[in-house]
Amino acid sequence: MRTLAIECASEACSVALFEGAEMLAHDHRVLGRGHAERLVPMIEALPEKGKADRILVSRGPGSFTGVRIGIATARALGIAWDAEVLGYPTLALVSAVVRASHPGEPVSVAMRGGHGEIFVQDFDASGIPEGDVQSLIPERAAEAAQHALLAGTMAEELQQARSHGTALPMHPDARHVLDLPPGLLTSDVSPIYGRAPDAKLPAA
Repeated sequence: MRTLAIECASEACSVALFEGAEMLAHDHRVLGRGHAERLVPMIEALPEKGKADRILVSRGPGSFTGVRIGIATARALGIAWDAEVLGYPTLALVSAVVRASHPGEPVSVAMRGGHGEIFVQDFDASGIPEGDVQSLIPERAAEAAQHALLAGTMAEELQQARSHGTALPMHPDARHVLDLPPGLLTSDVSPIYGRAPDAKLPAA
């Protein structure tokens, strides 16, 4: 079985193609912006233009635009290739990246949120979430992160806010998608926003 992994929920954009458990090709770029223009060409540059039997795509939370671009692309390719499309949480992928270099250690993942907030979530040593993702101001996020090891795009800021622990600044990377706990893969590929919408419906 071939698997295509798509990750563009942060400032980075990455894709990876697997044959079974073997990675055939991988591309990871920190773009900041421009995911919509770069994602499809990155997939087309993979062997056989990335065609796969299964597509795994990040659901967020993260960049509102990046998450929706990744999901829309995965859904379109799933239809074109008659492929299974599954979603996974972005912060869980960061936890999987950490386990490659720090096996056996729990980690608190901290990623950039909106309006100056930080997405934070704790994971045990096997990569299972220990609670729901939260979107918090830095001071509250520092209190919510329970583990000494911090990882993600906001790991250094969180470490400074609480003055202890080890920070591993990093972006999620699609090449680690097969390291996710299988139970975190889901047929629900709707976005995970991680915070309430800014707009509110008018009162009746």
